[in-house]
Amino acid sequence: MIQHESLRRFLAEDAPYGDITTGSIIPDGEGRGIILSRETGIIAGIEEAIFLFAECGVEARALARDGDWIDPGQQILDISGPIHGILLAERTVLNLMGRMSGIATATRRFSALIDSVMPGARIAGTRKTAPGLRFFDKKAIILGGGDPHRNSLSDAVLIKDNHLAIVGIEEAVRRARGVSQYRVIEVEVETPEDACTAAAAGADIIMLDNMDPETVMMTIRLLKDGGLRERVKLEISGSITPANAGSYVGCEIDLISSGWLTHSVKNFDLSLDMRMALRTIKI
Repeated sequence: MIQHESLRRFLAEDAPYGDITTGSIIPDGEGRGIILSRETGIIAGIEEAIFLFAECGVEARALARDGDWIDPGQQILDISGPIHGILLAERTVLNLMGRMSGIATATRRFSALIDSVMPGARIAGTRKTAPGLRFFDKKAIILGGGDPHRNSLSDAVLIKDNHLAIVGIEEAVRRARGVSQYRVIEVEVETPEDACTAAAAGADIIMLDNMDPETVMMTIRLLKDGGLRERVKLEISGSITPANAGSYVGCEIDLISSGWLTHSVKNFDLSLDMRMALRTIKI
């Protein structure tokens, strides 16, 4: 799936009145370029790159697939067409591919760590994404092997602390269930006792928010003692990163949601090398 209008907006943002540098110094002509990886990881954004180049009259041929593990120096896209079009799309393509590949790579590595600490659990994203980029951030998480979580407030019911400050857990779940029998209902809790209340009220997923490992284990014990553990999926959340995930070893959790995947993105290093005749110009 391609977000055509979003991608067109990205191009328009970077060149609202054209590329005055290229237009001033480079004559019209055909050229060729290669997008290369400068590091190891998961590549993402190839589909978007091909569309962006096509919008500028440039043909981009994929030499890898979204979700592939790639190495430094590996060629990702072979580009040919008008030089002005290649240079106009270049930075937009590299920015988007770099962000998406960074998220996909972080997701894959975090997922591997989680599997060693809490086998069977799955890493998930959050809504902590940059405005306008959520679709691409979530797609990158999927390519990295993670769960995208909610795409928007319209997807599922997630009853959080500010909701519960107004309506209690049992009443909130009852009202949500009354609106639709088909929506997943998740409740965010901060204590083991509230987790049991939410499970008994009929929540489908319980988010254990900002609980340390000892409290998570206590919560699981209480749910088991009350015959409630099998009724729900358990999710832990709250500043969980690869640096501290290991402390949750042994916790029987289904999901780990982490805003770190998208709000602390490390850009993946890619480059476009422009090739004309016998000369190579580094961009």
